Amino acid sequence: MNLEDLDVAVDNGSVDTVLLALTDMQGRLQGKRLHGRYFMDEVVQGGSEGCNYLLAVDVDMNTVDGYAMSSWNSGYGDFVMKPDFSTLRPVPWQPGTAMVLADLETTGGEAVYASPRQILRRQLDRLAAHGLTAYAGTELEFVLYKDSYEQASDKNYRDLIPANQYNVDYSLLGTARVEPLLRRIRNDMYGAGLVPESAKGECNLGQHEIAFRYDEALKAADNHVIYKNGAKEIAAQEGMALTFMAKPNAREGNSCHIHFSLRGEDGKSAMLGSKKAHLSETGERVLAGLLATMREFSLFFAPNINSYKRYAPGSFAPTALRWGVDNRTCALRIAGHGEGMRVENRVPGGDVNPYLAIAALVAGALHGIENELSLEDEFVGNAYDDATAGRVPTTLREAAGLWSGSGVAEAAFGAEVRDHYANMAAVELTAFDAAVTDWELRRGFERL
Repeated sequence: MNLEDLDVAVDNGSVDTVLLALTDMQGRLQGKRLHGRYFMDEVVQGGSEGCNYLLAVDVDMNTVDGYAMSSWNSGYGDFVMKPDFSTLRPVPWQPGTAMVLADLETTGGEAVYASPRQILRRQLDRLAAHGLTAYAGTELEFVLYKDSYEQASDKNYRDLIPANQYNVDYSLLGTARVEPLLRRIRNDMYGAGLVPESAKGECNLGQHEIAFRYDEALKAADNHVIYKNGAKEIAAQEGMALTFMAKPNAREGNSCHIHFSLRGEDGKSAMLGSKKAHLSETGERVLAGLLATMREFSLFFAPNINSYKRYAPGSFAPTALRWGVDNRTCALRIAGHGEGMRVENRVPGGDVNPYLAIAALVAGALHGIENELSLEDEFVGNAYDDATAGRVPTTLREAAGLWSGSGVAEAAFGAEVRDHYANMAAVELTAFDAAVTDWELRRGFERL
């Protein structure tokens, strides 16, 4: 959809509402619903303003301390949402609605440094200086429940009814039980300009994955947040609820494996060559850089308390920082063949912010390229049993400490971004430390 299409649709009444959306720190779409004619007459040229606290709140939208860019002391001013018209599209699951994603500027016209979309843009600009373009595909898993979101809340998210009563991994019979919803999500996303490839069952009860075609990195992240938001809206319209939480229960968690590759100026793979596992010298340095930065960049791959509950031996979520060819026990898996060869990062969960995670992949790749890092040998076997490997951090506290003290993170992203997202982690840790959990009540109410 382009602006001319939108203008015609507003004139003939087929579109009356335009969503102007930004992505916040938690990877959620925030913004405004604008009348179509007002959008065309006023917002197209100048954008629209919104409170800058949208990049300085917790997941419950509480104002919190510690952010340099937005606070009571600075008056919680505005930033400007500037539409990126390359992202303009219809929203098939909402009548008469179109959507456009926004980049953020200060009222003085400067880019907002903590905006996830701008963080990724800056890393892609760094990559372009090397004559390289990043491509990515994100594989989001979710668990689907027959309860509505309101019912789930009323039940305190306990005793929910999963959409499938048994493991439906690859089961056509099991996925047929919820195909009406899966089909609607696939087709509505296609109508919004995404390219759905497949839907399949997963291991947890009611767990599914809808996969979309890879794209240039920024577009892949845009598609990710649009799909995630849209899937929740469509499920709600059908009286159901789905969650992308990394670990919603004691069974298998929701992953978001990110497939990542680089192309050169000739449009061909820059990672394909004649070295280890058919990698080029660039490909080896990319993998070496990803391994070298994985622990320090974990906060961008696993941003929440719950994220770290996935990492357990035999869980299909990695614990060892190793790479292997088609080896799902490693953090980094080489997948595909020929020009389709890519590295799959298996660390992120379904709660990941795709802009930040892909930015961390690009920054890690650049760290390997710019420092000409050597790649360790491929790991063969069960990486869960490798006692010599570096480990994925086991808690948000550990990851936050690694991030806060990282000179590599400061060099790649800048001190302002490093400190902003360190504060995000500190806010979550403070809130969690103050909470009395169900686990504590069950163990201690009578027995202690």
